[in-house]
Amino acid sequence: MQDHAGHTHPHDHNGLLTQLAQAGYRMTPQRAMIVDAIENSHNHISAEEIYSSVVTRYPHVNISTVYRTLDLLKAKGLVTETDLGNGRVSYHPTSKGHHHHLVCHECQAIIDLEESVFIELKSKLKNQYGFMADIEHLAIFGHCSKCIS
Repeated sequence: MQDHAGHTHPHDHNGLLTQLAQAGYRMTPQRAMIVDAIENSHNHISAEEIYSSVVTRYPHVNISTVYRTLDLLKAKGLVTETDLGNGRVSYHPTSKGHHHHLVCHECQAIIDLEESVFIELKSKLKNQYGFMADIEHLAIFGHCSKCIS
């Protein structure tokens, strides 16, 4: 894929880069590498992890560029932001689906939880309260089975 400046980006995945380009945003090398790091992460990824991945290939990038790109992607609805507690915020492409997390206060373990668990909750909120919940990515805090025993 080529951006408006003629730069070629080998990993587009017909995803975030395409959607940003179609929305008229310039695809700088830094922005392309940030998007690539997000799309190639197997799970959620933090801004610091994105920065570490990009700075090895593009030493001139700075963390503020990562945050500005993440803000743009969030504003466009292309990534979700999940607060995992203790200052840990992570990002995930919306195209990879919604899922949720159980976060242990004691050992900091993160257990993935499928969205299907919330179907009944969403239905109850709508029927009993007339409230349409936007349940995309949630972190629920408590204690895991290992720390309870």
